[in-house]
Amino acid sequence: MGEPVTPGELLAQINSPDDLRKLPLEALPRLCDELRDFLIRQIAQVGGHFGASLGVVELTVALHYVFRTPYDLIVWDVGHQAYGHKVLTGRRDQLHTIRQWGGISGFPVRSESPYDTFGVGHSSTSIAAGVGMAIAARLKGEHDRVVVTVIGDGALTAGLAYEGLNNAGAHPDINLLIILNDNRMSIDPNVGALVQYLTDLTTTSLYNRVREEIWRLLGKLSIRGTQLRDLASRLETSIKSFLSKRSNLFEALGIRYFGPEDGHDVIRLVQVLQDLKNLKGPRILHLVTVKGKGYPPAEKDQVKWHSTGRFDVRTGKPLDRKKEPAPPKYQDVFGKTIIELAKANPRIVAITPAMPTGSSLVWMMKEMPDRAFDVGIAEQFAVTFAAGLATQGLLPYVAIYSTFLQRAYDQLIHDVALQDLHVVFCIDRAGLVGADGPTHHGAFDIAYTRCVPNMIVCAPANEAELRHLLYTAQLDTPDHRHPWAIRYPRGQGVLIDWHVPFEEIPIGKGTVLQEGEDLAIIAYGHAVNFALAAARTLNEKGIYPTVVNARFVKPLDEDLIEKIARTHQYLITVEDGVIHGGFGSALLEFLARKGLHTRVRAIRLMGIPDQFIPHGTPQQQHAYCGFDAPAIVRTALDMLGGFTPVEDQANVTERQQT
Repeated sequence: MGEPVTPGELLAQINSPDDLRKLPLEALPRLCDELRDFLIRQIAQVGGHFGASLGVVELTVALHYVFRTPYDLIVWDVGHQAYGHKVLTGRRDQLHTIRQWGGISGFPVRSESPYDTFGVGHSSTSIAAGVGMAIAARLKGEHDRVVVTVIGDGALTAGLAYEGLNNAGAHPDINLLIILNDNRMSIDPNVGALVQYLTDLTTTSLYNRVREEIWRLLGKLSIRGTQLRDLASRLETSIKSFLSKRSNLFEALGIRYFGPEDGHDVIRLVQVLQDLKNLKGPRILHLVTVKGKGYPPAEKDQVKWHSTGRFDVRTGKPLDRKKEPAPPKYQDVFGKTIIELAKANPRIVAITPAMPTGSSLVWMMKEMPDRAFDVGIAEQFAVTFAAGLATQGLLPYVAIYSTFLQRAYDQLIHDVALQDLHVVFCIDRAGLVGADGPTHHGAFDIAYTRCVPNMIVCAPANEAELRHLLYTAQLDTPDHRHPWAIRYPRGQGVLIDWHVPFEEIPIGKGTVLQEGEDLAIIAYGHAVNFALAAARTLNEKGIYPTVVNARFVKPLDEDLIEKIARTHQYLITVEDGVIHGGFGSALLEFLARKGLHTRVRAIRLMGIPDQFIPHGTPQQQHAYCGFDAPAIVRTALDMLGGFTPVEDQANVTERQQT
């Protein structure tokens, strides 16, 4: 963990929003400067999401200054913009532990603080959750309770956000304020027609000047001011349409629109929020902000500074960069390989939901802009869009994080698999992902893809196999023309010399990497490398296990599994995914279904137990779950009756829960 940095004089006095509200209004700009400086210096030591939190410093201060948190509820969308919120709500001195094992989360977590009203990490949930909270307040008679949702950073491109808006407008009596943090970014720049719409709104300053002057004038008329203001409210939509040359989307949904306002003028923000606080019904305040505000490198390169490792505050240069040659990241292997394949196969197109940089599809988007699509934070659209392309003979590769494909599960089943369409899902960030924690772990994709008919589900052990599987998936034969799921982990692989000629991998066939006896370690995906490391340790002890790279969980290499079951007494399965319904479960199901007479005396399944795994490093998480190389060694020795008995997976899970 990093060392805590010293806060400024004003910030040092703020241990809760109650302390913040004791400050005079004119002190808030200085507090914002101190908070931004504190965030920059602290995140420079430990890394983390950076640009989004800097962009909402003034908004964070203004919200806690005006509203009676935690009684009034603030819901942060996505959540990586809430670092300043954590500082102001009693976690300033813990910020140096953020996203680290045993430290505070990088996202709002209900169990962490009463000020974290809703657990977030995936985007676009805030409005729907806020509508639920606001209706709950109404039903409980808490008519003075305000629910504030902060949505932005690309989250308004997702369908769930529109479902939330649609339902918010259907309840004119709820006390809901929606803050639209318009920084024109998610991780990469926002895409879609909505971006131009919001740009038009922000450039229609004439409307805002007219509205504000009329509102002030009518309010000064002592007798009939209220009635005149009511009349002005009814005329407001027409004025907006006339001056902005188009109807207002939010007003059309029954949500009163205010703004745009400068999101970095904290005094003005306080004044506006105080006015809006006393209104009733659903309303939206449109703020224009700059992602990375106050740190020039982050303002200049907002994509790079969305999230960062440790860096030098003065120069902005990273402190953890390795100089020696290292294996590439899996996503970079995908990004370079998909261009090679697309050049050779004109049917190939590629899609990503707002992750062109994270998935490395950005290179294809630059080289082949008409064949690579960023659809924004719209995972459901991405999958059904791919299905539509596939019906017309194109071959879509959908580059998507495992945790985000969960959001399009119905589309995967109904629109792709049911129609048996040739769509290739390139499932990035599969397995435990480290500091982003449980909201971002790709723990479930093995289980949720292998149960779907028509799917081919596989995982490479290294970067070369990733290339081969990407190549194999695009072959145009009846055996290959099915939905594919190819999963690979976050971060570096294991091969420096990864750029090898393409080879077809037979569908549903694994391979034996080391021949042994009595004990077989059957691993799936990147976990094959844990099995190989464990085998090397066991070899030093005179134990020589068979090591299998399964490659496919669907179809399973039943011939190979049957052979191993007939020749080995002890089987260990290893996977970087949930045990329930995962690769090990597939193996057990096959053995049970076949009713084989085998030599097997014991089977251990190693993987992610039935719980959500805390944030930390991937190495810490693998050890915690008990499927890293040392855990495999301990399990093997226990099964063979040697040395100190090891806890089996059930005991590990029980100990973790205790």
